[in-house]
Amino acid sequence: MSSIVIEGKRVFLRFPKQNDQAEYLALNRRSASFHRGLASPPTRPEQFAAFIERCRLDTTASFFICRRTDGVIVGYISLSEIVRGGFQSAYLGYHMGAEFAHQGYMTEAIALVLRYAFTKLKLHRVEANIQPGNIASLALVKRAGFVKEGFSRRYLKICGRWRDHERWTILAEDWRAAKRHKIRVIDDAGDRARLVRRASEPGGDRRAG
Repeated sequence: MSSIVIEGKRVFLRFPKQNDQAEYLALNRRSASFHRGLASPPTRPEQFAAFIERCRLDTTASFFICRRTDGVIVGYISLSEIVRGGFQSAYLGYHMGAEFAHQGYMTEAIALVLRYAFTKLKLHRVEANIQPGNIASLALVKRAGFVKEGFSRRYLKICGRWRDHERWTILAEDWRAAKRHKIRVIDDAGDRARLVRRASEPGGDRRAG
């Protein structure tokens, strides 16, 4: 797992390393107010040590989200509690540094990790649990193709409080269908663009309207 790098257009995903401690903790400290009530990423060395140990578990695929232009860590994303057998499922978790939010980095990171989940790990189902008031995160999973399946009362203890969560999931067949639809849309758009170019050229499309 430690050698995996997943390349995207604006970000890449890589495994966390021990020498990332200073950069990652500094990012989380600067983002403390942004994360309040939503996530509790490491802010102290002992927390980072425990975090690295969790990242090494066979049941977890953990990645730093890094900006391609300079390699800076902008956030974190993971597939945790990976269960095989008849389940073939995992939980999606993520958080973004405050200064890098709302720039499309997490949208791309989720797309990359779903591709990894369904093509490399061959999972059947990925689940994300999100607080009802976290509008930005709900929008992220909706864009990624997740479907709301339910509501869990006092589901997770975050920042010292048990908090309600909505349960959102995406299945491998959902992901494949969305991917095929996206390809068709791109193809259709390309066909329309070619027709427009031909019609605008001298002696172009002269079909009756």
